[in-house]
Amino acid sequence: MNTASHGEPLDATLLRELRAIVGADHVRHADGDVAAYARDATPLFSARPGAVVHPGSTEEVAAVLKLAGARSVPVVPRGAGSNLCAATVPLTGGIVLVLTRLDRILEISADELLAVCQPGVTSAELAGAAAAHGLLYAPDPGSRTVATVGGTIATCAGGLRGLKYGVTRNYVLGLEAVLATGEVIRTGGRLWKDVAGYDLTRLLTGSEGTLGVITEATVALTPAPEAGGTGLAYFATLADAGRAVARIIGSGLVPATLEFLDAKCIEAVESYARLGLRSDAGALLLFGDDGDAATVGRHLDRMAELCLGEGALEATVAGAAAESEALLAARRCALPALSRLGSVTILEDASVPRPRIAEMVGHIDAIADRHGLTIATFGHAGDGNLHPTCVVDAGDTDAVERAHHAFGDVFRTAMELGGTITGEHGVGAAKLPYLTERLGADQMALLRRIKAAFDPAGILNPGKLGS
Repeated sequence: MNTASHGEPLDATLLRELRAIVGADHVRHADGDVAAYARDATPLFSARPGAVVHPGSTEEVAAVLKLAGARSVPVVPRGAGSNLCAATVPLTGGIVLVLTRLDRILEISADELLAVCQPGVTSAELAGAAAAHGLLYAPDPGSRTVATVGGTIATCAGGLRGLKYGVTRNYVLGLEAVLATGEVIRTGGRLWKDVAGYDLTRLLTGSEGTLGVITEATVALTPAPEAGGTGLAYFATLADAGRAVARIIGSGLVPATLEFLDAKCIEAVESYARLGLRSDAGALLLFGDDGDAATVGRHLDRMAELCLGEGALEATVAGAAAESEALLAARRCALPALSRLGSVTILEDASVPRPRIAEMVGHIDAIADRHGLTIATFGHAGDGNLHPTCVVDAGDTDAVERAHHAFGDVFRTAMELGGTITGEHGVGAAKLPYLTERLGADQMALLRRIKAAFDPAGILNPGKLGS
């Protein structure tokens, strides 16, 4: 799990050529200037790039890639580096291509229900611009204030609204992307229906910078809901909460929010934020909906009734927007609350079929006990995506190694239960050791052939996905 390497600086001639393309102020190669780009938000992974380049246009991206291809220099595309799978760690050195200068929202079209933007725009900025037109950009990753649109497309990010609204790929209509050869392609476009040829838009979405560099995106918007609300239910056990989730979904309701915290998370959050959470609960379920005000009210009341019918210790519906925000704070502060328990917080994700969430959390607890660790779990109850989180001290190399083996057990258990090694964080470097086990040798061989077709020299984010 602990990966560190030191890439060689690029030679003077190549650095000079890069400066000629993007400008001298936008190329960095000294240790102090590139150190921040040796890692992303994933703990325990680090690798020094040879240089960091900040292009300002599609043309500059194309020129950098053409030069890198001719010189066989690896290129790792990067946005804000907020991903949690080491997808933007430059494992083999080379160039980290930072796209945050491409940060313009080019268009918001209320008539067509779409937006066009560059990859360096943050998710929150795009959502805010859409909201100003009475529209909703639905993808809602936890790091939305810093996560870039290009990065969320490259990782096909999820979020709290995934059950009702889907994930990022459901909103990507078209892309402009630069291939490793410097060719610029446009996939999809402004159309909601287009089945001409292979769906390259979907293929690039979630490809983690291994097939092309996204330089523009056309994304779908929806009318903003009139109202929203939230409720909270406590249960004696996570199994009880799981049954309530099944009842809610089975009743025909599709909540906008359906999140859970296990007992360890509840304890950590309460110690951190003093929200008045019940200490005797084995699980907490947050449920919410949006739409017209009358329907939201009925749905929230019905969800509370269904929770009580499955043995909830208590179920509360927020009476005002401020109360809803207070309830959602319990979920939003789970990670910072757990992070206080040690110097390194390892936040992973795995997904299982929704009816097996409680069973999976039980396995996670048993795995933690077997390896002598504390692993707390929270996540998206509505879509089966769990976030087991382990906090250790960086200097305790034995605990770090035990965590590595524990998460290997977690991923394999998820697969045994019919699930997957990642539901929304991506594969990156962190989960690459488990990818063949998840997909099988034949699919992995196909991934490599696709990779070779897009990137024949193998320079884009080498050591990830189809490499």
